[in-house]
Amino acid sequence: MFWNRNKLFCEINPTCYAISLQKEICKRHLKDFLGKDKFAKTKSADTLPNLVSSYSCNLIKRGKGIDIRLQENKAVNIRLACAQINGLIICPEEIFSFWRTVGKTTKAKGYKDGRVIINNKLIPGLGGGLCNLGNTIHWMVLHSPLLVTEFHHHSDALAPEHGKHIPFSTGTSISYNYIDYRFKNTTDQKVQLKVWCDEEKLYGELRSEIAFPYRYELVEENSHFRREGKKFFRVSKIYRQISDRITGTLLEKELVLDNHSEVMYDYDLIPKDQIKERVQ
Repeated sequence: MFWNRNKLFCEINPTCYAISLQKEICKRHLKDFLGKDKFAKTKSADTLPNLVSSYSCNLIKRGKGIDIRLQENKAVNIRLACAQINGLIICPEEIFSFWRTVGKTTKAKGYKDGRVIINNKLIPGLGGGLCNLGNTIHWMVLHSPLLVTEFHHHSDALAPEHGKHIPFSTGTSISYNYIDYRFKNTTDQKVQLKVWCDEEKLYGELRSEIAFPYRYELVEENSHFRREGKKFFRVSKIYRQISDRITGTLLEKELVLDNHSEVMYDYDLIPKDQIKERVQ
């Protein structure tokens, strides 16, 4: 058997991929053990009084080209992860880590196969779909003065959109434990994450002790689809606008992401009126 030198070690076969995965997991454990970061781990049943931001979305997407079984499994996975995060207090200078809070997704904990992205392909995988929960948390954090310290982007065009497209800035990729989502509480007060589900929706709230002096808003501009070779991409620019809470004066408009997301579903489902030709 000859090794194709154009391939990475993790791309040779599933065994090599598993070895590479365990290596990355061990490296993250060691880095956190040797590091000086203080991670949030205290949960409280009491809710902090001030609502900073909130968000809700459907747990299950339905429509042509969508595997409903994987969607239902995703909902199970998100409920399990929410139970680990809900009520978490992040004190000043503490860091929220998605994976240190949720822990490893295993069958013994009740996790099921949902959609995961491996080698740029959507396939079933244990614990899949938790990026939806990561997206929700990231969206709320961007509507606050908290500092995102780790973010990994993946395509936000995993399935056809029904209704208005919400810019998440954009897809938040997470994979235990080396591809994490983290933010730091750089303010002088405690904040709290509340995440929960009912039968159909995922809900999230970011709360604090008192109101912050600024308001935050995400704005997506020039959103469209574009063909590049044989592939299609969703293209847009996503900005965060910061305004004075009292006067409403716009203080800053910052580019959060120059979005270039590969479409991961049937190209026939892309709205034709949203396709623009690439300008040479």
